[in-house]
Amino acid sequence: MGAADDLLAQVRVQGAIPRHVAIIMDGNGRWARERRLPRPIGHRHGMKSVREVVEASIAAGVEVLSLFAFSQENWQRPAGEVSALMSLLEEYIQKEARELDEQGVRVVFLGDLDRLPAAQRGAVDRVMALTAHNTKLVLNLFISYGSRAELVRAARLIAEDVAAGRLAPDQVDEAALASRLFTVGCPDPDLLIRTSGEMRISNFLLWQLAYTELHISPVLWPDFGRAELYEAILDYQSRERRFGRVTA
Repeated sequence: MGAADDLLAQVRVQGAIPRHVAIIMDGNGRWARERRLPRPIGHRHGMKSVREVVEASIAAGVEVLSLFAFSQENWQRPAGEVSALMSLLEEYIQKEARELDEQGVRVVFLGDLDRLPAAQRGAVDRVMALTAHNTKLVLNLFISYGSRAELVRAARLIAEDVAAGRLAPDQVDEAALASRLFTVGCPDPDLLIRTSGEMRISNFLLWQLAYTELHISPVLWPDFGRAELYEAILDYQSRERRFGRVTA
């Protein structure tokens, strides 16, 4: 057995598998820079880590895996890098769609998808339709996503419903807002992993992370794999989750 297999065995013994794991995949550019390679090469190597983490999540029994792939702020990067990222998105879908379907993964893209170029939007729609029936793992891929924009969108939808008489002001509560987020129907993350050692959540799932356990990995995303995921889960399993309460 390899190191990852040993760690998976420990995870299974400990129990308490996080139902929903979210990951801020950070460090592709730094990984490339350390090797004096163009940034898009770092993004390409990060695709391998996506595959490893998906397969590792299935093996561990995780139900939902959310990956922060491309933020709204990323549109402001140099045009060449944005174009490379969009091409890589389409390439990932073309290469992985069939295998994801065979593994029982339901792929869901969340964010302002209307901003995607036509080719990438078509690929996104096709893989979501192809895998819609699967139940082994939900893979949420956040593209063109920003949490503040998501919350503004939810507030606007609530305001429209109140103005139209479909919702009374005293019916505006947490459930009303949550039902208008991109993640409606999805459990909040139990564990958030951020790679590359950065200590921030970068406008990702601000509402949904209210009681999520955080794990900061020093590993750059292209070097993050099965073992690193299982180490994060073991760290999660060592925590006492109180959700604001105090145990007697």
